[in-house]
Formats: sequence, structure tokens, C-alpha cells
Amino acid sequence: MSSHVLEEAIRCLNCKKPLCQQGCPVHTPVPKMIEAFRQNHLNQAGEMLFQNNPLSLVCSLVCNHERQCEGHCILGRKGSPVHVSSIENYISDSYFDKMKIECAPPNGKRVAVIGAGPAGITISFVLAKMGYSITIFDSRDKIGGVLQYGIPEFRLPKTILERYRRKLLEIGVKIRPNATIGGALEIEELFRDGYQSIFVGTGVWRPKKLGIHGETLGNVHFAIDYLSNPDAFSLGSTVAVIGMGNSAIDVARTALRKGVQNVTLYGRSDHTAANEKECAYAKLDGAQFEYHRQIQEITDEGPVFSKVLYDEEGNFSGYSDETELIKADSVIIAISQGPKNKLVTTTEGLHAAKNGLLIADEEGTTTHSGVFAAGDVVHGAKTVVEAVDNAKKVAEAMDRYMNGLE
Repeated sequence: MSSHVLEEAIRCLNCKKPLCQQGCPVHTPVPKMIEAFRQNHLNQAGEMLFQNNPLSLVCSLVCNHERQCEGHCILGRKGSPVHVSSIENYISDSYFDKMKIECAPPNGKRVAVIGAGPAGITISFVLAKMGYSITIFDSRDKIGGVLQYGIPEFRLPKTILERYRRKLLEIGVKIRPNATIGGALEIEELFRDGYQSIFVGTGVWRPKKLGIHGETLGNVHFAIDYLSNPDAFSLGSTVAVIGMGNSAIDVARTALRKGVQNVTLYGRSDHTAANEKECAYAKLDGAQFEYHRQIQEITDEGPVFSKVLYDEEGNFSGYSDETELIKADSVIIAISQGPKNKLVTTTEGLHAAKNGLLIADEEGTTTHSGVFAAGDVVHGAKTVVEAVDNAKKVAEAMDRYMNGLE
């Protein structure tokens, strides 16, 4: 591993106009980081990564690098791009546990962070370094949100999230697990107890339905529920996955690792919406892909499809009259998620759009004074690195707001 990383670092051209950095949503300083690493300044490179992206260790594993940093590398135009993800992972992993985070003296101001997902963790690190007293409230028993309960272990080892938990505690962040805001506790009670501002990063945990007959049957499950705890499910030997996004791929690969013999993903178009590398891995694992299929209903025996039809120019023209029953022991629906509405229904003045996503401006300011939001609960299901970038900007806005209170 180390020799591969060194070889990749040597290949970097250290471009004056780094397209790799431009291609990264959080603008990781790739050439400077690699140059520091090549000069044997690993800690300096690690600090550079963490300061720019507190979740660099996570992003080095789960980002879609082919479309971001590596996809913009000049060397990739005529050959193989620099494997930035491997270099970033090696540096971040080596540096993380020995990293000493310098925090400003306590400023006496409290911030409540609702949700310990990517956005919530990022906000907590950024504001804690500024001297704020942070308390994280999460409805689950472990931190990470979608990182913990939506990404399989083989893609993101959960020991990494435990390391993040320890690092948060190390800098004084308090964590309240199994604490749902909008349940026993409400946002107004947080303000009552002296929190100057509140951040909402609760993600999207409500599965989107197909709206067809059969969704309530016992052989039907939602992707986000399955990925939260795969061992709780008995799927049988044949599984049909409805959808071809990243969650569908994670479901397929997880099910195959849990002993399912046959997994097939079904989609309406002629391509997948998932990471190309993950699709390739899914095929290596044994997953099958069926395109141009429209789900019509689900029965006890399996899903029923019609074929998607196209005209001579390749444009969608409708569905076939004939349908086909595909025998499957279980059906897993993986067509994205939306937010839950507990906070909106229990907080006067906090509003959501028709799709359930919280209404917030570019700085994360919601319709309730002192309440900010970022990540998937505002923008819908996006990537981890996009949540980090969004949360960094919101942290700055929260700092300005709390200073303005004086």
C-alpha cells in the first residue's frame, strides 16, 4: 500500500492550475498536499487535509473520485490519473489519531447540533475550534448518520466513525445518543436552556414509495431500512432491487455478502445513476442488471414489470402492454429518501417545502430565527463531500449570527 501511494505521489505534476482541486466540491488542495507528502512532511499534509475537510478520512473512501479530483487530473486525458484517493486516505489515516486540534478559549456560547451525520460532525469540529460549547443530539446510538447506517462496512469501516467520536469528545464536544429532538425534547426547549443557535442536519431517512400495489407485503423492504441493519432481514436466496442508484448498489453488494444467491437490479433507463466503480464491483460480486424495466406491482411471488419502449430516435414512447412476473423471495425498493417531519411539526415558525426539505438560504438560515440547517435535510440526498462543503459555509454564518447577538 505505502509503495503504491509513493509511486502515485511521484506521478503528480503539481500543476499551477490544478484541475483536480477545481473538480473537488470542497476544493481539497491536492498538489500542495501531495508535495508536502513527497517532502516527508506527512503531519503537515494531514493538517492541510483536515483543516480543509474534517471528513477527509471518510471522503477518501466514499467519494466519487472518478467524477471529482481524479476525473479532472490532466494525466487522465491520455492515461491513468493520479490515484488521489489512495494518497489522501494514507495521509489522513496516518495523521488522524495523533492530530492535536487547537481550540480557541471557551466563549461561553452554546450550540446545539441536531444530527450526527456528515454535516453535523463538520459543524461541530468547525465551531468547537472557534470556542463554542457544542452538544450533539442524535436519535441513534452511534454517530455518523448515513455514514454509520447507510454505507456498508466493506466500503467504510465503522471503526473510523468511532475514531471520530473519540476525537469529538477529546475537544470537549458533548454527545447525547438516542435523543430525538421533536420527541421528548423540542427546539424551543433548547433555546430556553441557553443555546444561542441550533444546527439541523438530520438527513433524509424517510424512504420514497413507489405508490403501487404490493408495497406493504411482507417480502418488500426499503433500502435505507435494510442498510441500517442487514442482519435483521431474512431475504431468501433471490432478491430483486428496484433502482440503480448508489443505495441500490450498496444493497446488492451487501445482500450478496450476507448469503443471497441471486441479486438483480432493475431500472427504467439504459444506464445506472451510481458510481461506475461501484457498479463494476457489484458485477464482480455477482449482481445482475436489467434495464428498461418499469415496475407495475409487487406480489407475494415477486415484482411485475412492463418494458420501457423507445421510438426510432431513441426517445421514450411508453410502456409495453404485456407484463412479466419476476420470481423473487424479496423485493428491496431503492429509489431515494426524503426527510422526516418531526422538527417541522413540533417547532412553530420552522417551515419546509412541499417535498419536506427544510427551507434555508445559501448560508443555512431557516425560517426560524437562530436555527440553521445544511446537508441532505436541505438539499436532498447528495454526496458526503457536498454536505461538508455546505456545512463549512453554514458554520461561518452561525458564527456571524452569534457574534451579532452581542
